[in-house]
Amino acid sequence: MEVKIGIQNVAREIVFESGQSADEVADAVEQSLASGALLRLKDVKGRLIVVPGASIGYVEIGAEEVRRVGFGAL
Repeated sequence: MEVKIGIQNVAREIVFESGQSADEVADAVEQSLASGALLRLKDVKGRLIVVPGASIGYVEIGAEEVRRVGFGAL
């Protein structure tokens, strides 16, 4: 699923694909915001994204969707 993180006083947002579930990402964000600790998330390529919890402006968590295979009509 796609995750977008907006950082305070930074013009560009962080956008990446995560293999974690929406609930896992939301829980990690909530814990980070509550404690002011670092937010640590992994993308689908195994890279670690670390953001200071105190500077998070917003987090947008995309819907989990199953990828379709083949040529189907919408």
